[in-house]
Amino acid sequence: MRTVIRGGWVVAFNGGSHVLVRDGVVVIDDDVVTGVVGEYAGDADVVIDARGKLVCPGLIDTHVHLGIHATHRLIADSGRKDFYGQPFLHFAFARPGANAPDVRFDDRKAHNAEADLLTARFVVTELLRNGVTTFVDVGSAKERVTPTAAVVEEMGIRAYLSPGYESEVFEGIDGGRWRRVPTKDNGEGELREAVEFIREYDGSADGRIRGILVPEELDYCSVPLLEKTVALKEELGVPVQTHAAYSPLEWQHIVERYGCTPIELLERVGLLGSEVIIGHGQMVAENPLTNWAGGRDLEILGATGTTVSHSPINLFRRGRFLDSFTKYKKAGVNIALGADTYPRDLIMQMRWASYVGKIMERDFAAATAAEVFEAATLGGARALGRDDLGRIAAGAKADIVIVGLRAPDSLRYGVIRDPISALVDCGIGDDVETVLVDGKIVMSNRVIPDLDLPELLDDAQVAAQHYWDTAHHWDPLGKTADESSPMSYPVITPGKTLLSQVGGTSTPD
Repeated sequence: MRTVIRGGWVVAFNGGSHVLVRDGVVVIDDDVVTGVVGEYAGDADVVIDARGKLVCPGLIDTHVHLGIHATHRLIADSGRKDFYGQPFLHFAFARPGANAPDVRFDDRKAHNAEADLLTARFVVTELLRNGVTTFVDVGSAKERVTPTAAVVEEMGIRAYLSPGYESEVFEGIDGGRWRRVPTKDNGEGELREAVEFIREYDGSADGRIRGILVPEELDYCSVPLLEKTVALKEELGVPVQTHAAYSPLEWQHIVERYGCTPIELLERVGLLGSEVIIGHGQMVAENPLTNWAGGRDLEILGATGTTVSHSPINLFRRGRFLDSFTKYKKAGVNIALGADTYPRDLIMQMRWASYVGKIMERDFAAATAAEVFEAATLGGARALGRDDLGRIAAGAKADIVIVGLRAPDSLRYGVIRDPISALVDCGIGDDVETVLVDGKIVMSNRVIPDLDLPELLDDAQVAAQHYWDTAHHWDPLGKTADESSPMSYPVITPGKTLLSQVGGTSTPD
């Protein structure tokens, strides 16, 4: 089947970098791009009119945690100081005698197949509507990865999936504290599950599902578990991602246990190189927060061709930062982008990566729109070892996104000279109108076939409310949701007259 997209601005690929083609035409045969031309007068089975719009490669989100993330809504502008801004610690363990909530969705006792499908559909829907055509899950439980694979096949997105594994977990102790305890088999059982999943699913859904090994966090994985990951990476031919150099607590733990930085530990065990993705990677030796003399972590990452998956918004709202985008690029580090939790909007992530990159360098010419757009496309493709993704070029997969740059009821973009600069400065995921994966239209004019979006959101809200209502049952300090995360302003109960006008201002009665 031949599909023709008439642009518009087309972000094409010239073999080395993106180029802009004004009024370009993209020709697709079945699942691959066969050319980008100035004019096309031949036959086509499907013609898409994208004139006045931006036609660009599908975005690649290299760091996705499954779930609606009701958990993270409890730490907006709040949280425990002793966690140093690390989000997952707030819900990774519970007070003694209670069940820790699952980071990805709900409490473990309430886990069921219906909840798993809700989680998967919510995540995939959000990604597609924001222009992501490929995503990488980073270590969800097997019970959630398996239904996610089914939803990936159903909804047509491309995904790298596998259960995560680790050799230690959290355990709550009295006084709201915690300790690390080994799993019953030091992660061996979870690793076997991951390998079994990869062997069963890798290449399924017409090749759109690929496997990936995920030792979840470096500081919760033993050296033997990491070394087995290295061997299996070569045996299975899949990428690897782990959270590393991601937290002050992780930094301290690795230095105390091994006498080196997290990146140096990964180098020691051989878990660096092409198709290895470091989640976050901001706590490197060169970061002034570490006070590590003579650090060379960025040199190591650049020399080995390792990727850092940068999740700007999730870092910045917890008071942490990458120091800096430009320093990583100059060291030769491949930077990709990931949304991590919410919002799964890679266009917003580009903007934050660019703006804060400029602030950290104190240089308005740093972290340009072109560089962050590359991170969201070619950077992700390099991370996965794919020369057929993240680009519009002959022979590449026809994963394409069409972005509306001029809504009839909005002046947000204003006048446009450079569409990439305009996208990074002014765009949001809701500007994505049409998405193709493997040449198939999976969203057209913001509509995903057979999806009831209001119902999906209503179901997610009900699930989240249950989580918030029961927070005090598991919270290490026994706090309710309102106690641990007060509302931004006092909430007035409907039906009561609580405010009156006094001298033109509102005051409580």
